Amino acid sequence: MKIAVLSDFHFGYEYNSELEEDSFNAAEEAVEKALDADVILIAGDIFDTRVPKTSEWAKAIKILVKPMMRDSTVNFVSCSKEMKEISKRNLKHLPVIAIHGTHERRSRGEVNALEALEHAGILIYLHCDTIVFEKDGVKVAIHGMSGVPESYAKDVLYKWNPQPLPNCINILMMHQSIEPYIYSPLSPPSLSLSNLPKGFDLIVDGHLHITGQEKIDNTLLLIPGSTIVTQQEANEADTQKGFYFVDADKEVKATFVPLENNRKFFYREIKLEGSLRDQVENVLKEILNKNFAKPPLIKLKIFGKEMEVVEQELREIERRYADKAVITFTKELESPEITRKIEFLRNLREQKMSVEEIGINLLRKNLDELKFNSSFDYGQAFRLLTEGKVENAFNVFTGEQKTLVMK
Repeated sequence: MKIAVLSDFHFGYEYNSELEEDSFNAAEEAVEKALDADVILIAGDIFDTRVPKTSEWAKAIKILVKPMMRDSTVNFVSCSKEMKEISKRNLKHLPVIAIHGTHERRSRGEVNALEALEHAGILIYLHCDTIVFEKDGVKVAIHGMSGVPESYAKDVLYKWNPQPLPNCINILMMHQSIEPYIYSPLSPPSLSLSNLPKGFDLIVDGHLHITGQEKIDNTLLLIPGSTIVTQQEANEADTQKGFYFVDADKEVKATFVPLENNRKFFYREIKLEGSLRDQVENVLKEILNKNFAKPPLIKLKIFGKEMEVVEQELREIERRYADKAVITFTKELESPEITRKIEFLRNLREQKMSVEEIGINLLRKNLDELKFNSSFDYGQAFRLLTEGKVENAFNVFTGEQKTLVMK
């Protein structure tokens, strides 16, 4: 059985901008190439927002109905949830199995975009459910858990407790960060490679926007990645966008299919050593010395000092190259104040002080900067703070209390 594994279309990304058609163009190419499969899997974040605009719905549906124009080459065996009547009828066509992602997740009791698409018969939506298909004597069981908040993922997965079905190729599809594959450090994962369920032939994980595959014991972990650049990080510039074809037979094998027509993305870091304008334009000329079907997306991260970066110059460069590229700037700038503080902390580290000594020094430095004029013992004042006697310490700092002895 040939299975197409896609993820993270992000329909509607950069609405009302020069990039607004990119998500639809990339997904359309991916879906059209996936029509050769027996089953299509979509691992979440079909839409970029919880409540898509009607124009986004119209464009998305035009793409997502394409599999309905193909006859099914597999037999439906069973499903752990009650199938909608329209889903049963549309199993005569190429089946699309999907889970929702973080961008589609809505409050309990509200209908998310995947449920709406299922009501229309366009796909079969799974959340802690299993569906089984068969072709040429080979059965494939697809177990799907839609995206949940990272802190709950482990508990939800353990409560559901999906078990590989006997005499089947078993696929587990999720949309989560899995340590060490993390979407954002602001949302630390509760799942890791070590606590994933055992016995599955394939684990598909959406959410992450780069592609990759890794063998964990006898299980293949497959990360299809997004079909469009949204995070604009360096790793997205280093990998191609696309999807995977999986051959589910005696041995599960995955083949990456790159997209050919999506907008190119370039990421560069610039450490200022002279003219801002000259350095930025040199980088842009190096990237733009060849022809592109669409103006490329270029993100430039600038390192330097505050006084070296003039916003007006950056805006002028954007306007000058507007017909050649879509340019975004980010900055990591040093201010004299931050430089002084970093140097102070570096000196404390090099002196190999204890935590208490570092705390006392930081307290002294901050009080000196605030021009506190007092001769009290900083060590005793610091201990007041560590003991939770903030009010007493404040009274000492402001002079309302003349002694550190508590009454």
